[in-house]
Amino acid sequence: MAELVLHWHRRDLRLQDNVALAEARQQSAKVVGIFCLDPAILEKEDVAPARVKYLLACLAELAENYQKAGSQLLIFQGNPLEVLPKVAESLKVHTVYWNLDVEPYAQQRDHQMAIALREVGAKVETFWDQLLHAPGKVFTQSKKPYSVYSPFWKNWSQKPKAAPVTALKDCQGLSDAEQKSAKDLGAIALPSLADLGFSWDKPFTVPVGEAASLEQLDRFTENCIEKYDGDRNFPAIDGTSRLSAALKFGAIGIRTVWQATETALKHCRSKEAEAGVTTWQQELAWREFYQHCLFFFPELAQGPYREEFKDFPWENDEQKFQAWCTGQTGYPIIDAAMRQLNETGWMHNRCRMIVASFLTKDLIIDWRWGEKYFMQTLVDGDLSANNGGWQWSASSGMDPKPLRIFNPYTQAQKFDPEADYIRHWLPELSSLDTQVLLTGQIPRLLCQQHDYPEPIVEHRVRQREFKRLYKLVKDKA
Repeated sequence: MAELVLHWHRRDLRLQDNVALAEARQQSAKVVGIFCLDPAILEKEDVAPARVKYLLACLAELAENYQKAGSQLLIFQGNPLEVLPKVAESLKVHTVYWNLDVEPYAQQRDHQMAIALREVGAKVETFWDQLLHAPGKVFTQSKKPYSVYSPFWKNWSQKPKAAPVTALKDCQGLSDAEQKSAKDLGAIALPSLADLGFSWDKPFTVPVGEAASLEQLDRFTENCIEKYDGDRNFPAIDGTSRLSAALKFGAIGIRTVWQATETALKHCRSKEAEAGVTTWQQELAWREFYQHCLFFFPELAQGPYREEFKDFPWENDEQKFQAWCTGQTGYPIIDAAMRQLNETGWMHNRCRMIVASFLTKDLIIDWRWGEKYFMQTLVDGDLSANNGGWQWSASSGMDPKPLRIFNPYTQAQKFDPEADYIRHWLPELSSLDTQVLLTGQIPRLLCQQHDYPEPIVEHRVRQREFKRLYKLVKDKA
């Protein structure tokens, strides 16, 4: 009779290319999945309804896939440190498997979980799954973690990458008696978004779940990746992978993704095509760089990496912040991007950099305000990537060029030259001349006629002010 082993799902909501799950199947045919809806995560201030909806959709598909494989996914709601040990003890679980995470909360929880499970007689097996190279596998020559991306990429890119692992299949699930025990312990049917106290009725613009993410990977690597180096910066072009949410939740395996890029590279017939593939591989490396940074420098989750930014004199004007949040700044490219975020739960990466620079360098508002708002709205909100991106934009993070200021007008002219993106998200301005939209020189009368605000700040003035404050802080440090 096969021993019962549990796989605790967290950021790996799939059966294919799942390292710990594949190892669990190697030990026993009786592999059962378990997911715990953790109040410590769901009740945080920075939880996004769109992200919770995405999570539930992934779990629904995951449960179906477990059934097809011959087993089941158990759903619980509560503190996993209380739930899992009880389940393991009651069902006489031999081993609990899971994939590790870089986030400080997950690190602490997992350490406590391992102790609690061993106390009830269950073994614990953990693996790295969400990264191609685990923390500690990519170090400088002096055996220290990298704090600059370029040398990290040079080292990381030269290391061999693992192939995808076998998908879960041909399993056994719980017996009727064990299923009853699980229900008595609190196993529930998958709740709805409303059951969890959230509301999000807008359609997703990213693939949801394992099957859709694999299909999107195929589409992207077949049709878009060779042009990625040029197209990725133009928000009106559908030139990015849109797989960030799938990677955040583990609806797709990173080894599967990398293998697809290597296949695409072999099919390239020009240097331009190769540049497209390599540039996207570099974006995957940025994702890993930020995860390694968070793992080795967990204090990043709380504040700036650069010492001088700990006392930066942010203005933190609440009224200006609300104008930024709602897309009412009077800067068309900024407002278009923020409306895309609010209406879809997703924003083009070039626009993320533009709006982050505007908040920190033009409005002189603490980057942590923007970081939190992004986490409250993004379907792909991920602590390491979001924090890394915001600190990069604010010049407070790990970056050899600490002072970078984006001019929203020149960014619009360069990356939305026909104002297609602006017109799409600001339909009230769609009839205006392209140059007017790109330069932001909208006459006051037209602003009034089209119910659009005048610019809340003047970029050149604010740029000078930020540089003044930055110099003061640097000199003081």
